[in-house]
Amino acid sequence: MQAELTPPTFARDSAGSGVWQQQLKLLLDSTGEGVFGIDLHGECVFINRAGAAMLGWDADAVLGQNMHQLTHHSHEDGTHYPDTQCPIFNAFRRGLACRIETEVFWRKDHSAFAVEYSSHPILDGDTVLGAVITFVDITARRQAALALQHANARLERSNDELESRVAERTRELSAALGQLRQLSAYSETIREEERTRIAREVHDELGSMLVALKMDVNWMDKRLSEQKQRTPPEAESMRTRLRCKCQNMSQQIESAVVNVGRIITDLRPSILDHQGLWAALEWQAHDFTQSAELELDWQMEGTEHTELSEPVAMAVFRIFQEMLSNVGRHARASQIQVRIHTNATELSLLVRDNGRGASADAFDAPTAYGVMGMRERARHHGGRLAITSQLGQGSLFHLRMPIVGP
Repeated sequence: MQAELTPPTFARDSAGSGVWQQQLKLLLDSTGEGVFGIDLHGECVFINRAGAAMLGWDADAVLGQNMHQLTHHSHEDGTHYPDTQCPIFNAFRRGLACRIETEVFWRKDHSAFAVEYSSHPILDGDTVLGAVITFVDITARRQAALALQHANARLERSNDELESRVAERTRELSAALGQLRQLSAYSETIREEERTRIAREVHDELGSMLVALKMDVNWMDKRLSEQKQRTPPEAESMRTRLRCKCQNMSQQIESAVVNVGRIITDLRPSILDHQGLWAALEWQAHDFTQSAELELDWQMEGTEHTELSEPVAMAVFRIFQEMLSNVGRHARASQIQVRIHTNATELSLLVRDNGRGASADAFDAPTAYGVMGMRERARHHGGRLAITSQLGQGSLFHLRMPIVGP
């Protein structure tokens, strides 16, 4: 049978054939892979040492046995594996080569091991003589792959758990941030109400008292002046000193009245209540540029028939104040441009300066409280604040606020 499988080109004479077979046996025994050959009946005609060892047989005991019945008779789950479905047999039945790594071979002790094998038909011209099968034990590889699969599964579960925790934490943080923003908006509302209350009380109480004091001091000065003809010469010096005191007190009271008016304006500009947002913005811009000695380029369009609700108007005014304050504190500008435009749905307020500018990081810094405050005010009312700035090229603040009616 072995002579049948010897390629004709190597079987020139019996002596040459014997030498070739001996060399072939040495070659096959030197490899770590299992190699065996079968004839057209599926019976083993040769097997190398590594193959026999993997199957748990002596090489001589394997020769002549049907290899499918010996080592390939069952699937991994133990169910019968008919040889009509065997890729090894199909290698010579159909003349087809194959490479399989999803099956098992069975040992002599009836234990199975994962195997990767390839089967190639042995041809003599167009005649199929049998097949040669090469196989390796891939148990370790399959175990490693299975371990990797389990590790990946554990990793996926860990990732899923982590993503779930992150999502839960994100929801908690989002809820906390929403509550914080609501608290901030509520605090700002309370602050504005308190400012309004204090401004009115200062105006009504302290302002009235200062005016009354000024009138009394002026009355005293006038009375002292009328006593000039009736005052003895020795009391003239005292009368003069009293008149100087009254005049000084009058000047100090006048200065206090001015300061009280400034404090009231800072707390709650009366022009905002009496003439509305647009007049308040224009007054604020001119007052700021005059005190800061800046050139003002002012333009306002579309505001004639536009009214905003009191909370939105106050938010816009406070944001505008902070924009101007930012220019005054940091820009070192000589000119400021203000553009205000409204349409049926949106207010656009733009403030541009020609100052020294700043990097984008400066406006996103954790300590940029003024910018954070402007953005939070705008966000609370559905608006947005965009800031563009480059070093040496000034800064641009652009507020967009939806108009939802008064």
